[in-house]
Amino acid sequence: MARTSESAGPMKKAVVIGGGLHGLSTALHLQRTPGWQVTVLERRHVGRHSSGVNAGGVRRLGRDLREIALSVVSAEMWAGIEKIVGDDCGFRATGQVKVAESPADMAKNEARVAAVKALGWSHEEVVDQAEVRRLLPAVAPHVIGALVTRDDGSADPMRTVMAFRRAAEQAGVRIIEGVAVTGLRATADGTIIVETDQGGHEAERVANCAGAWATRVARMVGEEIPCGVKASMMIVTERLPPFCDPTVGATSRSLSFKQVANGTVVIGGGHQGVNDVAAETSTVLFGSLAHAARISCELFPVMKGARMVRSWAGIEARTADEVPIIGESRAMPGLFHSFGFSGHGFQLSPAAGAAVAELLARGATNLPIAAFHQDRFTRAA
Repeated sequence: MARTSESAGPMKKAVVIGGGLHGLSTALHLQRTPGWQVTVLERRHVGRHSSGVNAGGVRRLGRDLREIALSVVSAEMWAGIEKIVGDDCGFRATGQVKVAESPADMAKNEARVAAVKALGWSHEEVVDQAEVRRLLPAVAPHVIGALVTRDDGSADPMRTVMAFRRAAEQAGVRIIEGVAVTGLRATADGTIIVETDQGGHEAERVANCAGAWATRVARMVGEEIPCGVKASMMIVTERLPPFCDPTVGATSRSLSFKQVANGTVVIGGGHQGVNDVAAETSTVLFGSLAHAARISCELFPVMKGARMVRSWAGIEARTADEVPIIGESRAMPGLFHSFGFSGHGFQLSPAAGAAVAELLARGATNLPIAAFHQDRFTRAA
């Protein structure tokens, strides 16, 4: 139920730039904070780019060590996602498995588990050939073990986006689509004016969740934050008889592989197409797609001969160290950045949105985001 200004008292205004999953999560959490009225400005439509077309991986497995703490918080939120957004988002905790194809892979996995345990986490484990065969009966005979997180899984990306949208709107968030932000300026009293091609919006706090276009927003206040873009490609096959429950990756090869409930197989893994940020389009490179398909067939012989139904690529922001940027702008107080999730921001979205909402509301958060500030790129050596 949406709050009313009468019951909540005078409202502070916030604007979230970008209607992807991170923008919606931020807006939802802030709107549920007493005293705030949130507006989301989206240039196209909600979930237009990477948020709605990614692989839907809900994983802690293999995270950059700096991301693990936030990922663990997010995993707890995913376990109760229906209570947060009123929908289970298609989340299935069927596990994530990263297969090992050589003794070198097994050694790498053992080292990874040791590094994770040294930080106090125990969600990753190394399993032997017998256990990986139990988890993945159709896996190729040459696979000798795996790195596993048993209660990771996957969800439906667009269903998740729409669930966050509904929850946000029900909480009272105003979502405006088809409006482009053209400038940001601060008034003498510190109010931020968000200028658009359809007029201005006043706000005390602004969140820059514009994804691949977030650096443009930063430049509006004279802030240069190094961040590129990527165009990760995906394949969906025809429906096949059930043969794989967990989401699968590989220790030494680029792969994201899952069979969804209807029998189709979704294949990704970071294989790159070509993007045009200005035109907001991306193009599939079929040679690279063939490489992804070949890896899948080598790890799952049952895939040989399966027909590809469709493929696509999505535009997303990618930092140099592939870890997101979250924190307050150094150029404009009250502007907070949250972007650069580099192809693995889907699982982080509930916790990252909560963290950014706390930053907007009170300028600080106890959630573990200190490692993500842009200062790591601009700090003097």
